[in-house]
Amino acid sequence: MKKIAVLTTGGDAPGMNPAIRSVVRYGIGRGLEVMGVFRGWWGLINEELKVLSHRSVSGIIGQGGTILKTARCVEFRSREGQDRAYETIKKNNIDGLVVIGGNGSFTAAHEFYKQYGIPCVGIAASIDNDVNGLDYTVGTDTAINTALDAIDKIRDTATSMERIFVVEVMGRGSGFIALTVALAGGCEDVIIPEIKVDMENVCHDIVHGNLIGKMSWIVVVAEGAGKADDVANKITEMTGLETRTVVLGHVQRGGRPTAVSRDLALNLGRAAVDCLLAGKKDIALGMASGKIAEVAFETAIMKKELKIEQFYKLVKNLT
Repeated sequence: MKKIAVLTTGGDAPGMNPAIRSVVRYGIGRGLEVMGVFRGWWGLINEELKVLSHRSVSGIIGQGGTILKTARCVEFRSREGQDRAYETIKKNNIDGLVVIGGNGSFTAAHEFYKQYGIPCVGIAASIDNDVNGLDYTVGTDTAINTALDAIDKIRDTATSMERIFVVEVMGRGSGFIALTVALAGGCEDVIIPEIKVDMENVCHDIVHGNLIGKMSWIVVVAEGAGKADDVANKITEMTGLETRTVVLGHVQRGGRPTAVSRDLALNLGRAAVDCLLAGKKDIALGMASGKIAEVAFETAIMKKELKIEQFYKLVKNLT
């Protein structure tokens, strides 16, 4: 193996830049030529790539986002698009790919490997922490801390104004961010996709708290479980109490990666290069049981089942 390429695909996550930096510098140190593919699979289809050097990744370790850019690519789902990507790889003599992304990215990489045999190794980078078989992915810690910082600030206003706030965080199919920030932020309730919400119970708790003198309340809702406005309107309708909403949205994707996100990204970048040089392929890398773990793409892309019952009960018990 003489030449590899690195690309970032799907939604961006803080820590992608440190991962790119690690792949490039460690790869060069192992005698490889490293190419950067811009805009994910789209860039591979349209041959938008260049050779990266030590200087190409200078100063990016603390930057959010990705210097390689990222994009959703419908064209890559077609055989024609995949054929064009394969032509780019052969034309540029690329021997292997490092794909930085989440389960959607790994689904595409897995199919690409099956069709064309190009060795692909994935670095799990997803703020939702929804890659099956892994405990933590690049960007999760940063996104959680970003959301927690916002909730701490909202708490100040909620307490001062004696109001109910519904805070919507990211998580289409996973309640991991919502659960984590609800617990760490001392929030009174959390609504997640994995557990059917009983709004009557939520509102009963709010009214009961109000009667005994608890005048402020924060409900965290994962975007996949409902919209903040809908939840707030329901609370107001059922309790008669004023309710405000905050949608954190894409602010959770950006920002300087935390030390945890950086360290994980840097270690996974090294591991990805080592895996390709060792002839490993069709695998995703992330953290599991406190160490770097390798998970087959076909396992990584399965729906991740979070063991959340005890986690959820703790949030409720500490209200």
